[in-house]
Amino acid sequence: MTTTSDRATFTNMADSTAEDWAIIGHHSMNFMEGLPDRVLAHLRLLDGDFGGFAVDRLNHSLQTARRAERAGRDDAYVLCALLHDIGDTLGSFNHADIAAAILKPFVSAEYHWMVEHHAEFQGYYFFHHLGLDRDMRDKHVDHPQWDLTAEFCSDFDSPAFDPAYDTPPLEHFEPLVRSMMASPVRSIYLKESEVS
Repeated sequence: MTTTSDRATFTNMADSTAEDWAIIGHHSMNFMEGLPDRVLAHLRLLDGDFGGFAVDRLNHSLQTARRAERAGRDDAYVLCALLHDIGDTLGSFNHADIAAAILKPFVSAEYHWMVEHHAEFQGYYFFHHLGLDRDMRDKHVDHPQWDLTAEFCSDFDSPAFDPAYDTPPLEHFEPLVRSMMASPVRSIYLKESEVS
């Protein structure tokens, strides 16, 4: 199919050309560069959403990240702490999956697993109050990331509902989000030579 200078014109991907994908790739790169802005905007949607908790969901996320930061965790871990509940708005029944999907290109497989499974591990602290199995996490007891995920929940996620905690604003973490999400460490859209 023919293309214009700013967009491909094929109507079926089977008919696309390398020239089409050069145009699309250019636009995709511009769009991908805006990901940190979209992530920060989505975090702001958590502001004022208390969901019955003593702090709103944004404050909880900020507090979790600040606790990890103060404990000397690396930037990727702090990013995971900040974004671990970002899926609450769109994935109310599977929020950890949403957060893990957003983080997957930017963090190690170990941290990705931690975020993806943190809801089951966090359930240890409250599932029994809902008539659920608080030991749901035990199905992962032999997994290499068991300790990492249990520690994330016990030391950072679980205690991060304190209205009196010295929690910085989202702007404190903005440089971290921008730097960590500037280039993926893994993605199906990267050639092996581009993966860091």
